[in-house]
Amino acid sequence: MDRPFVDKVWELTANKVILISAIGNDGPLYGTLNNPADQMDVIGVGGINFDSQIARFSSRGMTTWELPGGYGRVKPDIVTYGSGVRGSALRGGCRSLSGTSVASPVVAGAVTLLTSAVISKLDIINPASVKQALMASAQRVPSANVFEQGHGKLDLVRAYQILRSYKPQASLSPSYVDFTECPYFWPYCTQPLYFGAMPIIVNVTILNGMGVSGKIVGKPEWNPYTPQYGNYVEVSFSYSPILWPWSGYLAVSLTVSKSAANWEGLAQGQVTLTIQSPPEGDELEPRQSVVNFPIKVKIIPTPPKNKRILWDQFHNLRYPPGYFPRDNLRMKNDPLDWNGDHIHTNFKDMYQHLKTNGYFVEVLGSPFTCFDASQYGTLLLVDPEEEYFPEEITKLKRDIDSGLSLIIFADWYNTTVMKKVKFYDENTRQWWMPDTGGANIPALNDLLEPLGMAFGNQVYEGDFNLANHAMYYASGTSLAKFPGDGLVISQNLKNQGHEVIKGASMREKNVPILGLHHNRGIKGSGRVALYGDSNCLDNSHLQKDCFWLLAALLEFSSYGNIPPSFKSKTSAIPIKSLVQLPLRLEGNHLYRYSKVLENHLGTPHTRPLPSCPHHAMAQSKPINTSAPLNLYKHQRLLSLETLPDMPVDRLGLGGLSPDELKWAGWKHNGLGGGSHNIFPILAFMGMVIVLVFLVNRLYRNRRSQRRPRLRKLHQIYSSIMKQPRT
Repeated sequence: MDRPFVDKVWELTANKVILISAIGNDGPLYGTLNNPADQMDVIGVGGINFDSQIARFSSRGMTTWELPGGYGRVKPDIVTYGSGVRGSALRGGCRSLSGTSVASPVVAGAVTLLTSAVISKLDIINPASVKQALMASAQRVPSANVFEQGHGKLDLVRAYQILRSYKPQASLSPSYVDFTECPYFWPYCTQPLYFGAMPIIVNVTILNGMGVSGKIVGKPEWNPYTPQYGNYVEVSFSYSPILWPWSGYLAVSLTVSKSAANWEGLAQGQVTLTIQSPPEGDELEPRQSVVNFPIKVKIIPTPPKNKRILWDQFHNLRYPPGYFPRDNLRMKNDPLDWNGDHIHTNFKDMYQHLKTNGYFVEVLGSPFTCFDASQYGTLLLVDPEEEYFPEEITKLKRDIDSGLSLIIFADWYNTTVMKKVKFYDENTRQWWMPDTGGANIPALNDLLEPLGMAFGNQVYEGDFNLANHAMYYASGTSLAKFPGDGLVISQNLKNQGHEVIKGASMREKNVPILGLHHNRGIKGSGRVALYGDSNCLDNSHLQKDCFWLLAALLEFSSYGNIPPSFKSKTSAIPIKSLVQLPLRLEGNHLYRYSKVLENHLGTPHTRPLPSCPHHAMAQSKPINTSAPLNLYKHQRLLSLETLPDMPVDRLGLGGLSPDELKWAGWKHNGLGGGSHNIFPILAFMGMVIVLVFLVNRLYRNRRSQRRPRLRKLHQIYSSIMKQPRT
């Protein structure tokens, strides 16, 4: 991320410049939003085709600025046509264009029309009010979730109606959250809440149409609906101290109270907050707007620990990153690892597979010292780049001895290869050197040292078969140390590191890539499984998935079951590999992006261990009324104070009433129509055209039959006139 560029975007929007930006063409991978479209004050636009389906190329959310401690925001904001759109060719004529850079000009044109249509109300036109009107009027795209479509498809007519009646106010995006509404609220709808789980965070964007700056007055309130068991939900908040420019965030953390540890059902409530902005013009009092955020969650009894997986997000480095190279060295056109490494971004399919197999996955956004290991069956580390606090290393060994299991999917690390994949950046005019490899193997080895395990220094690649599954090892590492009583599986692979460094291919036999171990000397201890490559779980460059392998390792970590085919592949680690442990790259700048390291007089060293996050639960103020039955319809009106439909002059329709517009098929059709109301009209017009065509053909045929007679009469008349007169 270019921070000076972001600052310039803020400067523009703060001066009432409405910025509309393409969300990116890196779909269907999640976590691929582009800047500046992923900023709160910018209208981020995704693409759809003419069947109102999300275009495959359109980038998906969530935003990754907030990781690892928080959760991403909803983006894109809206979607519109961006696939197969006819446009001008450079050498004349037309051509078909596709991309979100095609969709965003459509929205830019729509915004231009909107502002010109309310020219008398330019004082209320600003980046927030226009964005509010577009989002509140958008139509939902069926079968697409909130991180694919945002608020839905652009509806120009409805946006005009809203903007024409608009009064400055605040609104929220999303305007509500419903854990039972699938697929729109994926991934929230995929996993219920239960007592003892890590907080579920809903990151809400506050749009402030009252002024470029504002603030939340007092503190947000939690209002549980008493008839809908809202008292079973505990809520805490963090939010922007200042809303600028035109926007801010409200992070809502949801947990279940102890009284609902064995309860199952739906619970509802709402968050209420007051937004205030300075007075404008001749106003004497500050502007205020009260907004509500309804919440509906499903609660279940706490699952057994062997079904609970804790995903380590803390040790996946945050956005914006430094130069952390791709995990698959073959993918030279995509040099950066920038998708967040979250279960809801580039590990989405892995997450879905775990859910299908009955597991509950929670996200740890803090050090290992901040979770109760007795509540979980397995700690899952995939492609970590961060360092570890000494206290984390000590605690993890103690947790494993007490019954916690550990599964690690690592990646390549070799300092010579890292130097080979450096590149020259034209913007900064300097060489970019990786700060770590595909994973931070030296840090992982520090973590595994008390267990007598370590990963190696080489980079391997190749196809092989394991347990009747075709596998592809894409730029992975190998095991260098493993307990003698453990199970180790080896394969014949190509030394990809040698190829990168020397330019020559070299194959090696019996490369140890998978290890399983259970220390039976400690009663009740957990199990450990190590695998040297994470690309088979990562959607970024997935060629052959290994979800089956993860399921098999979870069977081992949770229940001690080892597939018989694994036992037949057992091998030993060569003695020579015991000394091939990788070292950290000298002069690296990992401390610039690390949450663990800091620079002290030119030497990186470990920071003091931070305190664990403390979620101060908001005091609840119950509401003894029933919740709305349909939050979506209810909130479409609450999110913006819209008035009844108004006459619209569109395409020469004049001042038709809303009913006439509806009959004509123009109401709620968006930019491209598409309502079933217009089909009878189109059919009637088609019949008229066909009838006119047939009548015209009949007339022309009759004329063609008369023409020979006219020609014959003309010839007789000419011959008579040419005869000599006597």
